[in-house]
Amino acid sequence: MYTKLRKLHLKIRLTSEELIIIVSTKPISRSDKKRRMDMEPVRWGVLGVARHYILRVHIPARDSSLVEIHGIASRDADKAKRAAEKLDIPVSYNSYEKLLEDSAIEAVFIPLPNHLHAEWIRKAADAGKHILCEKPLTMNSAEAREVIEYTKQKGVMLMEAFMHRFHPEWQRARDLTMIGEIGRVHAIHTFFTYNLTDPNNIRNILQFGGGAIRDIGCYAVNTARFVLDAEPKRVVSLMTRDSGFGTDILSSALLDFGDARSLFTVATQTFPFQRVDILGSDGSLTIHLPFNIYPDVPVRMTVMNDIGTRELNLGPSDMYSIEFEEFSRALREGREVPTPPEDALNNQKVLDALFRSAETGNWETV
Repeated sequence: MYTKLRKLHLKIRLTSEELIIIVSTKPISRSDKKRRMDMEPVRWGVLGVARHYILRVHIPARDSSLVEIHGIASRDADKAKRAAEKLDIPVSYNSYEKLLEDSAIEAVFIPLPNHLHAEWIRKAADAGKHILCEKPLTMNSAEAREVIEYTKQKGVMLMEAFMHRFHPEWQRARDLTMIGEIGRVHAIHTFFTYNLTDPNNIRNILQFGGGAIRDIGCYAVNTARFVLDAEPKRVVSLMTRDSGFGTDILSSALLDFGDARSLFTVATQTFPFQRVDILGSDGSLTIHLPFNIYPDVPVRMTVMNDIGTRELNLGPSDMYSIEFEEFSRALREGREVPTPPEDALNNQKVLDALFRSAETGNWETV
C-alpha cells in the first residue's frame, strides 16, 4: 500500500513482527522545477582549498541549478589553480582578498580553520558578500555576537553550516518528536567519535580551534537544541586532553533543558562511531547515521512505541546540496536564511559553558 505524508513518500509493509516504513524524498513537482529554472543561480566563491569542501561539498553544490561555483582561492596560487582545474571551477585566485574583490561573486563559503572564521566573515561582509561559514561559527560567543552584528550592519546574510539539519532524516525526527510520536522527550543520548592522531591536522591544533568539543561536540549540542526547540539552562562536562596536543580528545557532557536532558560523548582518538537516541515517555527514536550521512543511499531511523517498531529509510538525499540551495533561494527571494545566525550564537554559548565547566568541575549556566 502506498500513501503520502507531507513531502515524503511512505511505503508500508506489515509483517508478523513489525511495521516497516520506507520513506523517500518527494520528486520535485513541475512547478518547483519551473521556479528553479526561472531563478538565476547564485555565484559562489570558496575561501580555501579545504579537503572537506572537495570531498563532500563541491559535487552536490556544483550540480544544483541554484548554485554556480564561480571561483576558489588559496594563499598558494598553484594550489588554487590545480583545484580549479580539477574541479572545473572557472576562476582561481592567489589570495582570499582577490576572490572577495571579484564583483561577480555574490556569496562565499568559508571552510577555513575555526580560528580564522571571525576574521574572514568580517572581510567578506566588508566586500558585500553573503556568507555560509563552517561550524563552529567562531571560537567563542563574544566573537559570534560581534560578527553577527557586523554582518547585519553591512547588510549581508550569514549562516552557520550545520548541514545535517537539512537532511530528511533530521526533518522527520523533529516532526515525529513535535507531534508526540514518542510522547514527551525525556533524554537525548549522542555518540560521535573518530580516531585521528596526526599532529599536523587542524583538528589536533589547539590554537586553530581543534578538539572534540569544537569539531563534533557542537553537533551534539546543536541537534539537542534542534529536536527540543529549546535552550539548556545549565551544563556540566568532563574533558580529557591530549598531553601533547592540548586538545580535548574525550569529552562528555550533560545538558539540562528542565523537562529533558541531553547527554553526549565525543572523542577524537576513539574507534569511529556515531548514533543518536531520543527517548520519550511513550517510545524512542534512533538515528543510526546522524552526521556523516551518505548522499546516495537511504539512511535508517528506528521508531518504537506501543504500536510497534518500524524502520524508516530516508533519502537518498544530499544535505549539502539542500543547504546550498536553501541559502541561495533565500538570497534570491530576499528572505531570511533558513538557520538564523542567532542560532549559532546560542550554540556557542553552550560550548563556552562546557569549557567553563571542564575547568571548574561545576554546573555552569548557559
